[in-house]
Amino acid sequence: MDTVTPANVIVDNVTEMIGLFTDVAMGAGLAPLLVLMGTLLVIFSMGVFGVLTLGAVANLFTAN
Repeated sequence: MDTVTPANVIVDNVTEMIGLFTDVAMGAGLAPLLVLMGTLLVIFSMGVFGVLTLGAVANLFTAN
């Protein structure tokens, strides 16, 4: 029986996702711009919530 580790499944899915997104991003019309704007929105929101999370964790270890 062949065992599959979760890391292998995740790497395979990410590799497949990159190929699919590349096909869409190289499409005609506004597709490249829409993919770029979506990427920027996701990166910005991850940064904002990452900073907020780090602030909350730091607040746990500081005295009032």
